[in-house]
This record gives sequence, structure tokens and C-alpha cells, in this order.
Amino acid sequence: MKFRFRRQGNDPHREKIKQDLFAFNKTVEHGFPNQPSALAYDPKLQLMAFGTKSGAIKIYGAPGVEMTGLHKDTAAVTQIHFLYGQGRILSLLDDNTIHLWEIVQRENRSHLVEVHSFSLPGRPGIESTSATRVTVMLLKLSCDLLALGTEGGGVHFLELPTLTLLNKSLFQDEIMQSVPEEYKCGKSLGPVESLQEHPQDSDKILIGYSRGLVVLWDLNSRHVDNLFLGKQQLESLVWERSGNSFVSSHSDGGYMVWAVSSSNPCTRDPISSTVPYGPFPCKAVNKILWRTTESGAPLVLFSGGMPRASYGDRHCLTILQDSSHVTLDFTSRVIDFFTIHCTDKDKEFDDPSALVVLLEEELVVIDLQMAGWPTVPAPYLAPLHSSAITCSCHISNVPPKLWERVISAGQHVLFFPPLHEDGTVRFWDASGVSLKPLYKLSTANIFQTDCDHNDSLTQAGEEEWPPFRKVGCFDPYSDDPRLAIQKISVCKYSGKLVVAGTAGQVIVLVLSDEKSDHMIDVATVDLLQDREGFTWKGHDRLPPRSGSVVFAPGFQPVVLVQCMPPAAVTAVTLHAEWNLIAFGTSHGFGLFDYHRRSFVFFHRCTLHPNDSLAMEGPLSRVKSLKKSLRQSFRRIRKSRVSGKKRAVFSCLPQVQEHDAEVAPVQRRIEPRSADDSLSGVVRCLCFADTFLRDGTHHGPTMWAGTNSGSVYAYALDVPSQEKFSEQSVEALLGKEIQLMHRAPVVSIAVLDGRGNPLPEPYEVSRDLAKAPDMQGSHSVLIASEEQFKVFTLPKVSAKTKFKLTAHEGCRVRKVALSNFTSVSSEDYSENALVCLTNLGDIHVFSVPALRPQTRYDCIRKEDISGIASCVFTKTGQGLYLISPSEYERFSLSARVITEPLCRVDVERPHDLSKCFLRSCDTEDWSNDAENSADITGINHILNYIPMENYLKKLH
Repeated sequence: MKFRFRRQGNDPHREKIKQDLFAFNKTVEHGFPNQPSALAYDPKLQLMAFGTKSGAIKIYGAPGVEMTGLHKDTAAVTQIHFLYGQGRILSLLDDNTIHLWEIVQRENRSHLVEVHSFSLPGRPGIESTSATRVTVMLLKLSCDLLALGTEGGGVHFLELPTLTLLNKSLFQDEIMQSVPEEYKCGKSLGPVESLQEHPQDSDKILIGYSRGLVVLWDLNSRHVDNLFLGKQQLESLVWERSGNSFVSSHSDGGYMVWAVSSSNPCTRDPISSTVPYGPFPCKAVNKILWRTTESGAPLVLFSGGMPRASYGDRHCLTILQDSSHVTLDFTSRVIDFFTIHCTDKDKEFDDPSALVVLLEEELVVIDLQMAGWPTVPAPYLAPLHSSAITCSCHISNVPPKLWERVISAGQHVLFFPPLHEDGTVRFWDASGVSLKPLYKLSTANIFQTDCDHNDSLTQAGEEEWPPFRKVGCFDPYSDDPRLAIQKISVCKYSGKLVVAGTAGQVIVLVLSDEKSDHMIDVATVDLLQDREGFTWKGHDRLPPRSGSVVFAPGFQPVVLVQCMPPAAVTAVTLHAEWNLIAFGTSHGFGLFDYHRRSFVFFHRCTLHPNDSLAMEGPLSRVKSLKKSLRQSFRRIRKSRVSGKKRAVFSCLPQVQEHDAEVAPVQRRIEPRSADDSLSGVVRCLCFADTFLRDGTHHGPTMWAGTNSGSVYAYALDVPSQEKFSEQSVEALLGKEIQLMHRAPVVSIAVLDGRGNPLPEPYEVSRDLAKAPDMQGSHSVLIASEEQFKVFTLPKVSAKTKFKLTAHEGCRVRKVALSNFTSVSSEDYSENALVCLTNLGDIHVFSVPALRPQTRYDCIRKEDISGIASCVFTKTGQGLYLISPSEYERFSLSARVITEPLCRVDVERPHDLSKCFLRSCDTEDWSNDAENSADITGINHILNYIPMENYLKKLH
């Protein structure tokens, strides 16, 4: 009989230690906001704001300056406007409510807080609910009055900042009294499409109605100063700087210039009327801007207007000035745009310096001062999802030398390379609040594919019309899905990189500072050479490019390992010190010596004899009815069986497990079928210098875990550095473990004699980490989808285990070993096992004792993509996709937290002269004008600073 003694109650001392080690916080959202729907800019504070369809408002300043506000109701933000220089913002939602937000100081940092809301009441007995729907908002430059144009044609006025409705509304019947009889024709004027404040006289506003009528209205005298009898359906209005003229854009794809004259109160014809892409029918010009320049020729910018039949599906924005004409061709819809220009009323010209375009999937900035109007690379807010993200990897504590070489290769302290569907790896600086693009690596050029983008529109000829120019980096289409990258492994000390893809390709790359022109060695491995009766029905492999290939400085491919059948690579790992890579697919795994360009072994096939589904390819869903029925009956039969089970170890003594004595906090786990589909998928691989053959001699080993709960451990004979070219690596299967419940093996990690994870390659030899304890007994931690087990080495006897407690259907999805440093003392730290389940909760366990430490709700269980994309860092942080374009960052550590610590100081509402913005995570908090100018606003995005200059300033 066995007895279990438990300590009653909690240990106060241990609870205090846990509080100093662990704390859960969602800290910041990285990436481009999902589904943006509105844009605003404050030229005084140099702040930019996005509104989204989910009801979020995101404010951006200099890198690291970010704030987010979320409306209580999930309604799309249709318009946003800054109160000039006040740190306030107005938002209009599609539920017809208006909200006022303020940047407030709390705990020495800035937050975005909603302070007022307003809903426009109907006009009893006259206007329907739709008639009071707000179509356009005009915030006067004085910030004391808000004008609202409605679908019913009325204009209402609110006092700011209280959002109080004033008794001075303007309705169509009052306007119609001034309209000539022949223009009325018994028709209404339609909704208000545009409201614009006169640039020189703030008491006057321009009101544009959908039917085409434009009215210059005097707010004080409530009088119509001028009427402009347009006949085309109106889309937008914009003033010319002097106020002597304005421009209207229309649904027929054209725009008109109108003169404003006190001597002619009723204007029937414009000065000029232009349909840039006529004469055939064109789509509407949705928005137009007219900017004056010192050269004399105005700069005209408008969205839409494309020929309906030929290019009606294009997302375009046109820039015109004199004979210069370019049609910016985007891959996603234009949401809104603005220019950076002179806003001083005393100046004669606008002199625009940059165009900022918010697209549905990215932000594009165009330099309007340089010839050709080139694109300005943004230091942040670049789209993570320029191609669909297929996996991510976080690399901690990057050596300065590698950091410099990566930046140099990118031409433009941690980095984070999301892998893309188009075969690219993009490196990002993830050490701060903003993800900054560093370097882009493409693997497509080593294969013969159709993904060379030789679009004729990219280099339009002089006579081609319209003069299209492809702009932006968002590319939603992958020419060949086989290029998609599934796994990555990096050695940050040697500059080696391994990427593996969907078509069984495993590519070894070496970081080089020089351009290279060389052939790539290709090695092919047939993982099914000893199997008969199976036919691969999936995609073909990617044919490698013949001959030499030119590679730019950066990571350059040197070896391509092609797995056959060409199924997706499911696991890969690299040991640069031993010159080895291990790779696995749904059919087996192998070990490759990339120094000698030879396979150590590749005959291991992990397929179960009945597992035919893995042979069909990723698009096949064929299962025999007989097999389905057989598996169903097996599950029914197993559900009726209870009692003790035994774990089976090939080449090892069997270990008895006592399920009958499971602790109350753990649950019983039902064993799985041995011939479940895809049981041969290799889930994890790892290298370790440990004891496998006996307890006195340690050496290199390789471990592999599969979907069927099998673990294979190989003892490796690796020659010394001096003999790499003379002797080959040899491998011998040392242990084969079959987990009792056949649950998929998620992770394998070897722990040293003190229970610490083994250091990474080169860390010990380069004095970057303490040598592992090779005196005490090593152990291996095997995490499956059901439970965690620690086995002693080399005997592989069960030491401790934990069966995860949760509701039925709980499965372990992601695990990692992280180090947690105490918030009270940086000299105290603990290693812990971090686990994410399919229910979205995170569990933290001590290592190697596997005692539960804490649990947090992190991701909604319905968010399958978020759970699948989660990545843990070695310092107790994590990231997961909350949308195709955004990562949510969270921290499990009480000490290591990455979050926006910024302040925007303003004096409301009168004295705005002392406004400045500062980022709290920068070292210099000086308030003087010189330093404020250097860190204030979005000038790092919009002031046309080349990327290399920006990085110099940042560091």
C-alpha cells in the first residue's frame, strides 16, 4: 500500500516567490490594424489615427508611441477627426453615434479614454431615422464647433468639447429658397456629401449635396453667399488654399474647378471640367485633394476615376502635376489619404511634401518632393502579412555582430521572422513596442516557378495609358503554394539558417556579407524506399533551378535537401556546431550532414501500416468506410475499459504506471488507436549532448517524436572540428520509446544534472553560458498532447509526470521552456515549462518537478488560428495572431514586459504652445524644442528619412 502526504494549505513564502516571478499581461498589438476603416492626422502633434471595423481607434506617433481605444459597442468606425493640437479625437460609428476621446495621463503614461458620446435625435414627424444618419463631419479649425451633414440633407451643429446640440440646424427647405426654380425640378438635393471650412474665413462653410448643388453658407448671418449649380452627382469637395476657388469630384469619373466670386452669387458653369480617364464611362472619383506649389502648377490627387470596363476593379490613386502623371496601382482598397503640407495660413502655398495613403491592408507613404514620387519605407506599421503568415519564430538575445550584419543585408535586441506563403522570411526587430522591418529573404529564386513578377504594369511605357505603377508590398496571392515555409531553425552565433517548406524542401543558408554567384547542392531523400503499395497523390516537388544563381548579401542558400514524397516538412532543427540538420515529414525523418553534403541516415519511416491517408497528399480526404467503422468500434470498446495500463519501451525495461492512484487534480487519459490517420507525422526534433549509451559517457544525441506517441533517440558519433572533412557522422538507434496513450509528442527537451535546459550550440564554447552539469543524472522531458513526463537518463525510467486537468477534449498545443527572473531580485530566477492548450489557457509548471505554478486565460478557445500561431519566448513572453495582420503580445513574467510607455502632454484648450510628445522607453526625456522635434510625432514615417539614417538615429 502506498501513502501520499500533502502539505495542507499554501506556503506563504512560495506564494510570494510566485508573485515575484509570474504575472499575466496582454501588453501590445504588433502589426498593421485589421480592417481599417478611417484615417486622421494632427499636423501639430504629428499624430496619426486609424479607426477599424471592429470599433478600435489606434493612435501612432514616433516609434514606441502607441495608444489604443475600443468602443463599448462593436461597430465600425466610419470617420475620425483630431481636435487640432488638443490630444482629442472624434469618432463616428456606423450605428450613428459620435464619441469624443481624450489622451489622458495615468500612472505617468498616456491612455486614450472616451469622455463623451452623442446620438443625433430625429426631427419628430418629419425625418425618418435614416434621414438623420450622419454622412459627413466637419470639425472647425477652432475646435469649438462640429458640423454634421446627414442623409436627409440637413446640417446640424454641436458645441465642443461637450457635444451639445445647438439650436441652429440647417435644413434643405431653407436652402431651396435660394435655388433658381429651373434647378429645383421637384427633386430633393439628396444627402450632404461634403462639408468644408473656408480656408480664409472660418465663418463660412462649403456644403455639397449629392445631387450636385454646392452652397457657400455664412454661419453668422445664416445666409447663402454663393450657389454652384452642379449637374453631376457629387462625391467630394476641396478648397484651393486662397479660397478663391474649389474643386468638386463626381460619380462620372471627373472633377470640376469652380470660381468663388462675390459678384456672381449663382454660378452655373465651372471654370474647367475634366474626366482624366475618359471618354469611356469611368468610376466615381471618391476623394480629391488640390494642393498649391511654388512652381505654380497645382498638385492634384484623387482616388478612383478608372475606366469602368477596362480597369474598374483596380484600386488606384492618381497624382497629376503639369505633364507629370502617375496612377498608383494598389493591391487593396483605398480607405483614405492625406498630405503633409504647410498649414500656416500666412504662407502662400501648400507645398506638399508627402502623401499618406491608408489601404485596406497596408500604409503607403509617397515622397512628393523627389522626382518620380517614390515610396518612402516606413520604419514601422509595415504589413506583417504582405503574404500570408505560415509560421513564426522568436530569437532572443541576438549577438550584436549578427544584428549588424542582418541590418546591413536589409539595407534599409531581438528579431522575429514570420514566414510567408510566398516563400519569404522577413526579419523584424521585436525588441520594442513597434515591430521594425530589418531584412527580407526570398527562397523562390532557387526553384523554377512562375512566381517571377514580370508584370508589364510595373514598368509602364511612356505611351501606356493609364500610366500605372505598382505600389505597396501587400501581395495576397501566392503563385505557387508549394513555396510556403512551414518551419525554421536559426543558429544566432554562426549565422546559419534552415527553412523548410510545403513541398518537402529543406534549405540550409549561410549569412554572407558579400554578393555571390554559385550553384546550390541538391540532395534527395526517399523516406519510403522500404515501403511498397503506397502511391503519393499530392503535389509535385519544386524543381530546383539549374546552373548558378546570383544572391545578394545576406542569407544565401548552400544546400537543398528534397524529401520524397514531397509532403510538408513538419519539424526541423539545426546544430551548427555539429554541422547537422534533422528534418521530419508525415512519412519519416532523417539526419543530414551539410558540411559533407551527405545523409547520416534517412531510412526511418514512421508510417503505420494502415496509415494510407498520409500518402494521399494535403488535399485528399479519402477514407475507407471499413476503416472508419473499425475505428469507431475500437473507440466504443476502449471507452468501456478501465484499469491500469503499461508503457512500452523498445530496448528498455517496461515501466509500471499507477493510473488508479492519479491525484485528484489530474484526470484519466484514454489511450488512442495505433492506426489513427497521420500517426506517422514527426512533431518534434532536438539535439542534445547527454547520456544515452551509459551513465559515464556523454555525447551527441538526436531525438524525434511522432504523432503516435513514439520517441526515437539516436546516439551520434560526431568527429572533432578538425576532422569534419575527413570523417562522417555516424548514428545508432539507442532508445525507442512508445508512450502508453499514444498521444502526439509535442516537445522533447533534455535537462542537465541540475534540471536546467541544455545551452544552445556555441554558447559554452564561446563563454556565453555556463557549462551544463555533467556530473549529476540527466533527464529528458517529453511533452505530449495529454501529459508531461520526465525520464531519467540513460535508463529512461519514469521520474515524474503530470496529466493535464481540463474539460473533456483538452489537448496541449504549444510548450516551451522559459526562464523567469524575479521582479524583486535579478539574481533569482527559475526555469519553467509553459503550456498552451486548445482551450486557450496557459499553464506554468516548475521544472523538473512539474508542479503547477499558475494558470491564465489567454486566447479564446474558438480562436483556432490564434492558438495555432502562438510563439513563446525564452523570457516568459508570447505572441499570437489576433488577425491575419496583427500579433497580440503578452507576458507571463512579472519582470519582463514589453508595452508602450509614452506620454503626450497637452494644455487644453487654449495654451497649446507647450505641446510635446515623448516616449517613456527612450533614454532622453528632455522637453526642449530640439530634442522634442527629434522624437515627436510620426516624422520617422513621414519625414522621408531613409531607413539607414533612421536606424542610426534610433541607436
